[in-house]
Amino acid sequence: MQHADQIIHARWVLPIEPADTVLENHAIAIADGRVLGIEPSNTAAERWTAPKVWRLDRHLLMPGLVNAHCHAAMTLLRGLADDHALAEWLQDWIWPAEGRFVGEDFVRTGTRLAIAEMLRSGTTCFSDMYFFPDVAAEAVVDAGVRAQIAFPIMDHPTPWARNADEYLSKGLEARDRFKSNPRLVFAFGPHAPYTNSDATLARIAVLAAELDTPVQIHLQETAGEVADSISVHGVRPIERLDRLGLLSPRLQAVHMTQVSPGDMQLLVREGVHVVHCPSSNLKLASGFCPTRDLLAAGVNVCIGTDGAASNNTLDLFGEARLAALVAKGASGDPTALSAHAALRLATLAGAEAMGIADRIGSLLPGKEADLIAVDLHRLGCQPVYDPHSALIYTSGAHQVTHAWIEGKLQLEDGRLLSLDEPALLEAAQAWRDRIFAAGTGEEK
Repeated sequence: MQHADQIIHARWVLPIEPADTVLENHAIAIADGRVLGIEPSNTAAERWTAPKVWRLDRHLLMPGLVNAHCHAAMTLLRGLADDHALAEWLQDWIWPAEGRFVGEDFVRTGTRLAIAEMLRSGTTCFSDMYFFPDVAAEAVVDAGVRAQIAFPIMDHPTPWARNADEYLSKGLEARDRFKSNPRLVFAFGPHAPYTNSDATLARIAVLAAELDTPVQIHLQETAGEVADSISVHGVRPIERLDRLGLLSPRLQAVHMTQVSPGDMQLLVREGVHVVHCPSSNLKLASGFCPTRDLLAAGVNVCIGTDGAASNNTLDLFGEARLAALVAKGASGDPTALSAHAALRLATLAGAEAMGIADRIGSLLPGKEADLIAVDLHRLGCQPVYDPHSALIYTSGAHQVTHAWIEGKLQLEDGRLLSLDEPALLEAAQAWRDRIFAAGTGEEK
């Protein structure tokens, strides 16, 4: 018999790989933070012994969700500027608020709040693009979760840096500081083509190639962005990035609601990943990412929530459901994105975009034990004919009960084990009062 640290029995196991696989009444053995094996429950006791055995007979086990794009600290701006167009939302509301309030304490509190929300809803790994990335990284390490930290880069000043040189210098310094942590991956995060000069983008392309480091960028989010690029640069944004050497399998293109046949050819040719953010795109009326066509062409598409200021939640199960529905409605094809395919976008595809699919995103022996348990024995889910369908179309984030990261329990029966929920609520309320008072000229 093999020794395991813990064995988890469940009614169903969805490993994501192989595709469409549902294992009924199976157990997962975990040792040294990795998946030791997956066996039928009735034979698991013959193969493994462990000091801790879980019996989740009404639950489903699956890989932890991977949120491929968010701005974690923007949870503190949730609901501040709803129902505006993107340009107005950014220029008249978000950027002024950030200029006034963003600092280390803002990012620390906002990131912790986001991590708590994501853990409670099944996300165990997320990609963050925001200011003070070293502070966000500290919050990730303290909470025991996993993240890609895409440090922001732009040509105009913010509370974190004054110019592109300083963004790069500070970002690379943070990368060096945390590079030994196995739960952190760093990436270059140029905000968008319209906030970065050719010189800055070309420099990022060289550095990313030299360091073999991912790059995440908001790209072709609106028709206006594309039109402005053609007016100013003579080409579409993605063509500009191609000329500057940024298109490669390292690039994560966020939003991509405007995709021409030529854009599609570039995405396929260069192996670019697309991060689909359906709620944010719909809320800001930015457009529709052509998920079905991208997948059919062989492009890796994953899912992000975007920030809580433009979503307004970090619920990746809800995002996967919306992605499936939008793909069907926009294409007129009810088979455009199946329930299993939507789950893959929310797990393994995100890991592939970040370059860590050999470690997380599916449940295979040898992979790190990042997994969640979802209670499907609820009235709103019954009867369960297909667990994939139940997860996407009938269940929800509130049914996530447990989460393990590197085999370490971080959520038990819906209770956070590494974060102080009452303290987070109190801190969020204090920030709300401060920001609200400033908006009415009553800041104390």
